[in-house]
Amino acid sequence: MRLEDYWGVGPKTSTRLESALGTEGAVAAIESADVRALVDAGVTRGRAVRILRRADGKSGIDALATRDARDVYDDLLSLASDRALTEHAADRIRVLTPLPTVEERRERLDRVLAAKDAWAALDDDARASVEEAFRAYDEAGETERAAVHAALELREAGLRGETFDALDEADPDALRDALGALGYVDNDGSVAPGADDRLDRMRDRLETAKDLESGSFDVLETIQSRGVRSLDDFRSAFVEYIAQETDLSRGEVESTAAEDARDATDFVSTSLHALVDELEADVDEREATVAEELRDRIWAARDDVDLAVEAVDEVALSLSLARFALEYDLTRPTIAETGLAVCGARNLFIDEPQPVSYAVGDHDLSCSSGPVPPTGDRVSVLTGANSGGKTTLLETLSQVAILASMGLPVPADSALVGQFDSLVFHRRHASFNAGVLESTLKSIVPPLSGAGRTLMLVDEFEAITEPGRAADLLNGLVNLTVERDAFGVYVTHLADELSPLPPEARIDGIFAEGLTDELDLRVDYQPRFGTVGKSTPEFIVSRLVANAGDRAERAGFEALAAAVGEEAVQKTLSDAEFAG
Repeated sequence: MRLEDYWGVGPKTSTRLESALGTEGAVAAIESADVRALVDAGVTRGRAVRILRRADGKSGIDALATRDARDVYDDLLSLASDRALTEHAADRIRVLTPLPTVEERRERLDRVLAAKDAWAALDDDARASVEEAFRAYDEAGETERAAVHAALELREAGLRGETFDALDEADPDALRDALGALGYVDNDGSVAPGADDRLDRMRDRLETAKDLESGSFDVLETIQSRGVRSLDDFRSAFVEYIAQETDLSRGEVESTAAEDARDATDFVSTSLHALVDELEADVDEREATVAEELRDRIWAARDDVDLAVEAVDEVALSLSLARFALEYDLTRPTIAETGLAVCGARNLFIDEPQPVSYAVGDHDLSCSSGPVPPTGDRVSVLTGANSGGKTTLLETLSQVAILASMGLPVPADSALVGQFDSLVFHRRHASFNAGVLESTLKSIVPPLSGAGRTLMLVDEFEAITEPGRAADLLNGLVNLTVERDAFGVYVTHLADELSPLPPEARIDGIFAEGLTDELDLRVDYQPRFGTVGKSTPEFIVSRLVANAGDRAERAGFEALAAAVGEEAVQKTLSDAEFAG
């Protein structure tokens, strides 16, 4: 396969990857979702992630039809990758995409939740051992030797059961034998230090002999300083000195001593050069022997080594996702064909959120706490107070839908998630002009009008056009959602201005209930079904009156209080004071 056949790989990126990795290496890096290899080759991390998300040609990334949906997706994967045990696992998490079939989603859910149970069952010492094994694997650069060592450590930590079957497939005795050989021999036959004690000693002697050869005049002076008078005495002193310095036997040094040197200087240099040549030949012979032995040991355990390498990466991914699921108390959703329903759902981007229950479409959930959402309505129009959590609810629903589409557990006590071909999530935008209206409609209408089933989560559509026309457009979107057999939640303040909704739609409301003793808005974030929520401006005006900086400012806000209902404002202030 040509590199440019992969999505996002143009001529410049292709040339960069081929130069750094070679064509086969680059293809292998893309197919194995190796973000690190692409980044090391000069591709920016963001681009590498985008390429790998579409690498297999069957990516579900296009199901995230809007920028806001993709932003939620990115933020979710960032949370998950923060719990990764290895860099490679983090990279693999970052390139997860929605899975195309219900069966694939259920299979991944099974793996992740089984790993979650296994991780939860480990005691603190075992978890620490597993984390240390993966930390060492990362620091060693994820080599084969590091993978084998990690596999043995993971077995020692007690990882057993279906989730870790791959670890059991490799013979631990074969892995231990291979561990002493892996990483010590290169393709060119060179053997790294530490592989063989005898080879290491021979190399040390060779290096010492080379140092002596390079300082042959110093050797000559040292021997002469001993007061030798004849050539025989000089030869004997030389042999004794070199044997002592190199830890060789006298016979080994004697065998390379020059026989026909012209003088002492020639004798020393010629003898040392011959000794170095002899030792180099011995080292080369021993290195070749050790390399062959190491290769034989690796070859004998090759299948087990390959199993260990694959197992360590798969276990790292499964346990990383398990740690994410445990960290945020994620649970298994029911994967269905249609509908979206949650009980006790929590927004992962908010600290200590209030759980909410909500639904569009058919479902059979029975919530253990809080109200059970209505079933059957394809569309809801969500109304209510400013800062009442309507946008947060939309974001929560998008998190549940996206995680379930990737075969991951969701932040809810229970959930039912249908298979959506497109997710349209659109946050409120402050701009108010024709360009924003046009770009928004071009973003949200095509997925709804196309083939497949769409989930629409649209926030305050009226913010981008004048209120009267916004109500008409919102009516059109609700009707189009019903006509296209889609599902949707539309947040608006224009519920009273909408034409009669189709029977498949309902109106829900979120209510502000007053002010806290700190004069913060007190909101029940759980929507009330079939009821229009109220913005209750008297709460906001009450806070402004209470916090007015001077008499004139207070008088202005009191004038607004009269407009919205002075009695309600005074009651709100009284209730807040009593609560304090």
